[in-house]
Amino acid sequence: MTVPVNISVEPAARPLIDALASAIPVIETERLILLLPRLADWPALEPIWTTGRGRFIGGPMTGQDAWLDFSQCVSSWLLRGFGWLTVTRKSDRAVLGLVGYAQEYGDPEPELGWLLTEAAEGQGYATEAARAMLPLGHDLIGPGRFVSYVDSANRRSRRLAERLGAILDDKPHPLATGCLVYRHHREHRQ
Repeated sequence: MTVPVNISVEPAARPLIDALASAIPVIETERLILLLPRLADWPALEPIWTTGRGRFIGGPMTGQDAWLDFSQCVSSWLLRGFGWLTVTRKSDRAVLGLVGYAQEYGDPEPELGWLLTEAAEGQGYATEAARAMLPLGHDLIGPGRFVSYVDSANRRSRRLAERLGAILDDKPHPLATGCLVYRHHREHRQ
């Protein structure tokens, strides 16, 4: 049984949360706004991990494991100076997913990744969001210093990495069997 996460914020903590959030980039595209994940995003994002959507990222996960993975996405900003952003649609502020950078335990290099809700899939949002994140990765991490780890069975994500100009590396992930490594080079910056 999944225990719901309390998504309320203590009023006294709000100024600190806002101050921290002001240090994180906000990126706008034609249809999207990418901004620091907030607790209020969790109900829309949780099914990415806890349903069949999570099959390419080690899921479906328990609610607790999903919460820990989401928390890791957010904490990367504090620990590494780069992290994930919530993908929201400009027109109605709907939460569509996450896109960003992480270097999880066992990952030899930082990764550009994307996770979308079922409702957001197939509309080009992942491409738009990930493409908008490329310059940030080149600036914060360095050209050619980040990759996208993609499950070899995830054809949609493989195509997305290729649309972004990433090149399939001949060396697989050292710990994740079946995980392909796509390298992002500055000359492919879009």
